Amino acid sequence: MQKAQQKSFAPLIVVFILVILSLFNPSVPNHTKDYDYNGADIAWILTAAALVLIMTPGLAYFYGGMVKKKNVISTMLQSFICMAVVAVLWVVFGFSLVFGDSIGGVIGNPTTYFMFKGVIDGEPWAGAPTIPFTLFAMYQLKFAIITPALITGAVAERIKFTSYVLFVCLFFVFIYAPLAHATWHPDGLLCKLGVLDFAGGTVVHMSAGLTALAAAIYMKQGKQFHEHTPARITYVLLGTGLLWFGWYGFNAGSAFGASQLAATALATTSTASGAAALTYIFFDAARGINLRPWEYV
Repeated sequence: MQKAQQKSFAPLIVVFILVILSLFNPSVPNHTKDYDYNGADIAWILTAAALVLIMTPGLAYFYGGMVKKKNVISTMLQSFICMAVVAVLWVVFGFSLVFGDSIGGVIGNPTTYFMFKGVIDGEPWAGAPTIPFTLFAMYQLKFAIITPALITGAVAERIKFTSYVLFVCLFFVFIYAPLAHATWHPDGLLCKLGVLDFAGGTVVHMSAGLTALAAAIYMKQGKQFHEHTPARITYVLLGTGLLWFGWYGFNAGSAFGASQLAATALATTSTASGAAALTYIFFDAARGINLRPWEYV
């Protein structure tokens, strides 16, 4: 007999609260002041934002292909849910926590851009003066989305979906936002110490990597770890391709313009990715792993 699902109205109540907040705090332009934008820069960052976002579905395929067949959908949804949860948090108060008025160089004031107040018609960010402030905010959102999704692989098949959603919220508020503010805000503690993070090496990869390590240690190996058989290696390859494709927006987009710096970042990304792939293959060769995949066709 199928067990009846327990109803939960709490998430729906949260949605209604957000709707009411949006009615009393509408994010609409208050003036039409013209800023000195650059059309080429805007076009490139719009494209780069889309490229970074597609990395999260790519990550879903990447991790989804590695788990057992029965856990493919749940693992993939853990990446997709980040696009929904973090996007809402970002608009409500997340962007303020990262780029709002600094509080001790550690965190931003959550009321600075609450409900995106003053963002749509806001003055361009000092580090991205040729693109609209809204575009800067949306581009940064894509970084915030993929960071908790990166941790999925460390807890795959060993965490409830609802627990993971709660974890994403807590991680964003207490780990990602303070680190991003301290690193990327001009008044941030790490920024003042001279820390330079061009495309998320500290804010994204260190925070996700260290959190994933802590989660893996805490949750330990699964009971059937040594009997693990990946569900779809083709999914892993598809996810790898999407991640590689999106990485150009991740790195070259961090120049915040169609410039020589963006071109250099793109060239570095291409070279480094190719070199890393070959190095992985050569390490496998040194371990005696077959390098002739066509034999299995």
